[in-house]
Amino acid sequence: MSIRALAIRIWQQFIRDKRTMALLFIAPLLILTLMKLVFDGQSVSPRIGAVGLPEQAISLMQTQGAAITVYSNEEEANAALKDGTLDGYAASGPPGLQIHLEGSDPSESRSLLAFVQNALPGESGSSAAMPAVTYLHGGPQMAPFDYYGPVLIGFFSFFFVFLLAGVSFLRERTTGTLERLLATPIRRSEVVAGYLAGFGVFMILQASLIAWFAVDVLGLYMNGSMAYVLLVNFLLALAALTLGTLLSSFASSEFQIVQFIPLVIVPQVFFSGLFNLDAMNPWLQKLSYIMPLYYGADAMRSIMVRGEGWARIQTDAFVLIGLSLAFVLLNILALRKHRRM
Repeated sequence: MSIRALAIRIWQQFIRDKRTMALLFIAPLLILTLMKLVFDGQSVSPRIGAVGLPEQAISLMQTQGAAITVYSNEEEANAALKDGTLDGYAASGPPGLQIHLEGSDPSESRSLLAFVQNALPGESGSSAAMPAVTYLHGGPQMAPFDYYGPVLIGFFSFFFVFLLAGVSFLRERTTGTLERLLATPIRRSEVVAGYLAGFGVFMILQASLIAWFAVDVLGLYMNGSMAYVLLVNFLLALAALTLGTLLSSFASSEFQIVQFIPLVIVPQVFFSGLFNLDAMNPWLQKLSYIMPLYYGADAMRSIMVRGEGWARIQTDAFVLIGLSLAFVLLNILALRKHRRM
């Protein structure tokens, strides 16, 4: 009888908690649907430039699914490679066949290299005429972790700051600290700023530790400025901090904070750069524009892999700042339910 009563009580608790019911039955369906949309998207064609290649080779590569753009000279092809229009280009001239790769993604570079060599067996198939291969970024020594590492640095900074900020701010509410604080003449904006400053010190230390460990201890490929890496990691952690404190206003327990992970963190993984965004349907790609991790990962990869500077990452940085400010304003508004001023 006691077992039955205990079981009934637990069932009733679950039924009353609509958020838990949604986590159990709706969140998995949403994530599975998103995964299907991501993995069953459109096929990605390698973007290859051609300079002086025979028509037969160009036709063969187009037949195999490549998007070929013919250039009259290598200067035009190299400019397209630098601005991201091409994944690589092949040029045939007096020195022989030359293959120039963008090089950021090592797996993509190997695939494109094999693709071009198979389409030009007459020029690259013999050992006497092996093509000269150059890389705009990285090189043949780059490992897959060097490409995905910058994204993972941003993800771990974002995830742990979001989780810890949400739980910590929730404890401030559940223990009555926030309620007593709001009973004083302090403004809501000052409350939010104070909490952000308090959490921010540890956020900066964590972001710096993760970046230093990945580069200096794990030996992650680093072609840019560590100062920019720390700046972007800080901005990404700031967005996580403001978002975590915002969502904690709508939770009443640590378990409910965890419930936000499948809805807030998991979708961002699909749009962070760990998966090829070009393979998704165009309408699905637009969801990345509201994901903080998308901008943070893009900036981190631009700095660490491509060696870009402020001119390239400033858009990502300003968007992260804008998202953080928006979350701060929403935090201030969310405090109204605790005290109206």
